[in-house]
Amino acid sequence: MENSQVNLSALIGSRICHDLISPIGAINNGLELLDMSGGQSGPEMELIQESVGNASARIRYFRVAFGAAGDQTMGRSEITSILADVMHGARLDVAWGPMDAQPRSFVRLAFLALLCVEAAMPYGGRIEISQQTGNWLLHGRAEKLNIDEPLWDVLYTKTVPADLRPAQVQFALLPLIAADMGRSVTTEIGQDAIKLGF
Repeated sequence: MENSQVNLSALIGSRICHDLISPIGAINNGLELLDMSGGQSGPEMELIQESVGNASARIRYFRVAFGAAGDQTMGRSEITSILADVMHGARLDVAWGPMDAQPRSFVRLAFLALLCVEAAMPYGGRIEISQQTGNWLLHGRAEKLNIDEPLWDVLYTKTVPADLRPAQVQFALLPLIAADMGRSVTTEIGQDAIKLGF
């Protein structure tokens, strides 16, 4: 049974993302109408369009990662669209391996795990996400990794440090949600590669 505190957090995440996606979408639609009507264009409009697109992509990603999973499945095209949008212009290249639709609950774990691996690769690199016989693996490669060992220890201890920052919340959530699904998180960290499985 799902941890009640994690479930409540997921419902809050879903609510926030649901309430934000509508106004962000409306702004985007308004910008498209301005563009079609021959309205003002220039660097200011480009900046607004880029910012709205980035916000929309992040909300879609966070809705999966931090929202309630339910019993739905997600198709490959929807998943890769979210990943392409959120990684647009980033230093990271992310490759989604599974070809068929996946349960949203496992996509949620993969998205949380991706946030963890991404935190270790601030200078860029490539992350491959694969799934074989129910076992998931994220394999990140980079010229340089930045590993915060006490933070990565949270994946095993499930003990949240008092100084955990909002940008690190995925390290606390991933092992709890994985445990609720009867899974444990494994890691293997080298000099230029990192593996995270569940």
